[in-house]
Amino acid sequence: MHDTLQHLFRYKAWANDELLTTLATLGAWRRLTLTRLAIKALSHSYVVDRIFAAHMQRKSHSYTSSNLNELPTLDDLAADIRTSDQEYINYVSWLDRDALVERIDFVFTDGAPGCMSREEMLMHVVNHGTGHRGQISALMLLNAVSPARDGFTTYLHKAEASMRGRS
Repeated sequence: MHDTLQHLFRYKAWANDELLTTLATLGAWRRLTLTRLAIKALSHSYVVDRIFAAHMQRKSHSYTSSNLNELPTLDDLAADIRTSDQEYINYVSWLDRDALVERIDFVFTDGAPGCMSREEMLMHVVNHGTGHRGQISALMLLNAVSPARDGFTTYLHKAEASMRGRS
């Protein structure tokens, strides 16, 4: 599972970067339509990433909701997401089996108690981000904008080109 998590978090960082880069290149009129909704979805995903990072490290966080009161700019959010993604890549690189299966009690932002293993939390973070990137891609398609090519197979063939018979 350790190697799988490393692959998934490298993929997550790459897919986020592909989407953020695509959003940054949109023309002004398309940015007005898409960027606010994309920022809302991406900032929510980012906040959830940070909340679960705190839970896994048994640290407190200052979030009272999984949504921000004020939306950041795309540039600021992109920088925050890229930093967070790198922190996750570094984090999963040192986890061993005992750390992955350790169950951690925490409190959701709505006050409900929670208990998950680190492995479950990591899988939630990966899947949650994928879902929101998918929402943004659907929104882009509905507005006649080509979404980022962010599939896992595309990532593997770019990241490991020599292993995959690509040059």
